[in-house]
Amino acid sequence: MAETGLSLKHRSTVLGYALLAPSLFGVVAFLVLPILVVVWLSLHRWDLLGPIEYVGLDNWRAVLSDPSFGNSLLVTLVFVAIVVPAQTLLGLLAAAMLARGLPGSGVFRVLYVLPWICAPLAIAVLWRWILAPTDGAVAALLGHRIEWLTDPRLALPVVSAVVVWTNVGYVALFFLAGILAIPADIHAAARVDGATAWQRFRRITLPMLRPTTFFVLLTGIISAAQVFDTVYVLTGGGPAGRTDLVAHRIYVEAFESAAIGRAAVMSIVLFALLLGVTVVQRLYFRRRISYELT
Repeated sequence: MAETGLSLKHRSTVLGYALLAPSLFGVVAFLVLPILVVVWLSLHRWDLLGPIEYVGLDNWRAVLSDPSFGNSLLVTLVFVAIVVPAQTLLGLLAAAMLARGLPGSGVFRVLYVLPWICAPLAIAVLWRWILAPTDGAVAALLGHRIEWLTDPRLALPVVSAVVVWTNVGYVALFFLAGILAIPADIHAAARVDGATAWQRFRRITLPMLRPTTFFVLLTGIISAAQVFDTVYVLTGGGPAGRTDLVAHRIYVEAFESAAIGRAAVMSIVLFALLLGVTVVQRLYFRRRISYELT
């Protein structure tokens, strides 16, 4: 009997690993292996055409002392600080309005999410035409020329606004799902106790949205830090490097300067920063999240 039980346990273990094998293969092939390749490339010099040359930590020294990379990190930090709070607050506001179930809410749900499901490149081309200083839609509406994308003071806020406009619907749908998952009995009891709409929102809705908020903030920071298409089409990293985000700087190093090793170093630095932000957020929200709503 003992041998039969051990045999059944062994077969169950083998079956479990067999079922996990496709997923494990995907993780290794498309996550672990690319990371190892990037780390290996960071220690070599390669221009995509010639031979690969081992240079040790030279790429790391060059990148970490490069003022342009430091500028990209600062620009990315400012960009994330603008985009993530704005799209989170606007998405929460939109979700609160949609949760009221007013006539036409279904249509607005579709309209909100349309920009997010469209290709970022197409969205950027559209906004480049809208913001064109001479024959753009905004210039025609205002009646005078404004250099939205070439003025160093305006370029980053304008690019940030385009990204926020694109992502608000995505954020709103997640908040809407979280709001609708809150049991109606809780709000009813608070209403009986005399709580106002603002008090119910602050004391009930917001605390119970913490799991959703954690997810939205985490994915928002990661996606904002990796924006490339929008910047590439709208400004090309300019003017004067004011919109040169890290993702754009990686592209420039890899495919315009043909410095794959330096680009690999920048990718690792960005990965490490995002990993650090994720860990900090997880530690902050760990004791502040309750997934039990009953």
